[in-house]
Amino acid sequence: MRNRKLLWWIVGALAVVLLGGGGIALAVTHKSGNNPQKTASSSAVTASTPSTSPAPSAGADIQGPLDLVLLGVDTRVTIPDWEPHSDTIMLLHVEAGLRKAYLYSLPRDLRVTMPAFAKAGFGGGTYKLTEAMSRGSRVPGSKKTNVPQGYELLTRTISAYTGIKQFQAGAILNFGGLENLVDQLGGIDMVVDEKVKSHHREPDGTFRPLVPGGGDYSGPQAVYLPGKRHFVGWQAIDYARQRYGLPNGDYDRTRHQRQIVRTILGKALDQGLAADPQKLQNVITALGQMLVYVGGRTPLEYAYALRNLQPSALTLVGLPGNGVGSGGSYKGEALTAEGKGFLTAVAKDQIAPYLAKHPDLVNK
Repeated sequence: MRNRKLLWWIVGALAVVLLGGGGIALAVTHKSGNNPQKTASSSAVTASTPSTSPAPSAGADIQGPLDLVLLGVDTRVTIPDWEPHSDTIMLLHVEAGLRKAYLYSLPRDLRVTMPAFAKAGFGGGTYKLTEAMSRGSRVPGSKKTNVPQGYELLTRTISAYTGIKQFQAGAILNFGGLENLVDQLGGIDMVVDEKVKSHHREPDGTFRPLVPGGGDYSGPQAVYLPGKRHFVGWQAIDYARQRYGLPNGDYDRTRHQRQIVRTILGKALDQGLAADPQKLQNVITALGQMLVYVGGRTPLEYAYALRNLQPSALTLVGLPGNGVGSGGSYKGEALTAEGKGFLTAVAKDQIAPYLAKHPDLVNK
């Protein structure tokens, strides 16, 4: 079955696209939210005649709809006492039937109300969504941070904001393995939809030097022009990071990230990696510690459940928003009524009818 590893690529490929930086990447697979639903049972289906029929594959009992969280976390492990921030927040909704899915992003600066979180000694309040990871990851009485703990507060916050009661799985990763992944695939070919200047890299891929005193970079910039382009690993990383100088800033960046994820999925399947466990394992080995899973159902179980989900059935959705402020100071972002309406449709598993009425939300 050609697509039995599809969710592995959705979780693995997507998450390594998300954010630049070093350190260990984590994936958290567990039930979160205020009112968990039994959409992914922990018990396997038992064959009716075990003596003559093989047991069903692990994950055969998983049913939809499913909601998955994919985070890019800035760990800044080289900076002492740095708290992790979720700089990119993507959500994947898979319809009942597990044959159609939607990938969308929440703005990192989305202004949200966070619940109190005793584990981190956090009393709650209204902040930017990116701060939920850092505030939730704090360990009282220690300078160390706990990323899975931060994930818990973040998903509780997203649940309260979106109305999505449960997230079956989550991936928390950074850019560390993207270069290896893309290069293992022989690069990727994708359509660049607008001119993008790199804030971080020179045309040959070297990092631009900081201006003396810090605060910005100097020197020539890598430029990505509109049209079909071939990206090697470092270019994929660089393109996925850029938001400065783009007409819509972070909204454009998250659209580009969704596009590059779907491109990686398609390339992996075209090469037959999903049907060749050894080839797939070679790529996973190349990623090293970028993929660490803890708790709940394994990614391969979800991969089997989504074996019939094609990349062409993955719809990319952009949610519009605007900056909000008080007293002339910037406080964050707020989704428009149309964007919030989409989240309501997700919670009700009624996305297709909503997008039929709001086709401009679909990334072409």
